[in-house]
Amino acid sequence: MRSARDLRIAVSALLLLLLLSAGVLAARAQHEIDDESEFSYIRGSENGPENWGKIKEEWVTCGTGRMQSPIDLSDRHAAQAPNLGYLNHSYLPVDASIVNRGHDIMVKFNGDAGSLWINGTAYHLKQVHWHSPSEHRVNGRRYSLELHMVHLSAENKTAVIGILYKIGRRDHFLHELESYLKRIADTKEKEEMVGMVDPWEARGDGEAYYRYMGSLTTPACDEGVIWTVIKRVTTISAHQLKLLTEAVHDGFEMNARPLQKVNGRDISFFCPGDHHERYYAAADQ
Repeated sequence: MRSARDLRIAVSALLLLLLLSAGVLAARAQHEIDDESEFSYIRGSENGPENWGKIKEEWVTCGTGRMQSPIDLSDRHAAQAPNLGYLNHSYLPVDASIVNRGHDIMVKFNGDAGSLWINGTAYHLKQVHWHSPSEHRVNGRRYSLELHMVHLSAENKTAVIGILYKIGRRDHFLHELESYLKRIADTKEKEEMVGMVDPWEARGDGEAYYRYMGSLTTPACDEGVIWTVIKRVTTISAHQLKLLTEAVHDGFEMNARPLQKVNGRDISFFCPGDHHERYYAAADQ
């Protein structure tokens, strides 16, 4: 009886040891997976922005595309386009969640958050996310942060509104999310429900904007994206910017793709009325 009991104890101890070893190996594997990134923003690195097009076959457009984003929006090359008219959009408060995607922070709308209409086509707002510093530049100037409001049409075509930020007064839209930013810091793919969110508060109040055809600014860098970058620069507090940059994974505190070549693309600029000088002045203050 004693030998059978000893055998059972020995077998149980062995099984426990195997389970513990498996747990340690699994934890190590998970840690390695969490530390690995398919792409980075570190110039000169193997998976840095200049090499995105070589990492995967489906990412080749990142390296070969002729209509890539972001670009420098130069007033010297932008053509006045009064025919574009005011932005035709309507946004609705809707349930949303905040997601740490590792390389950025995204607010995902879980319902009808409203639409942006361009040339008779409705582009439905799906999510917003941030890049620091700004990806687009205006007349060579780079700003502290850029918000992207991503819209999709029924045909899965993309239209993005870009909003630039400089350090100043706190941003009300981000202020409502600050507690959630702290909660999802350094937690890849963690999703927190935040309740009703009004995307109109993210939109800002600028009426003048640039318009051009470009691409997504992360792999696979798909082209055919309609870009609308608001001329008026809004503000964000230094504390809010720190919350955003500290929430992402190490190495993604700066998650802005370098400027891409314009390659002769048309850049249009809409400004209400004939007094566009005051919009230039307001944006540059």
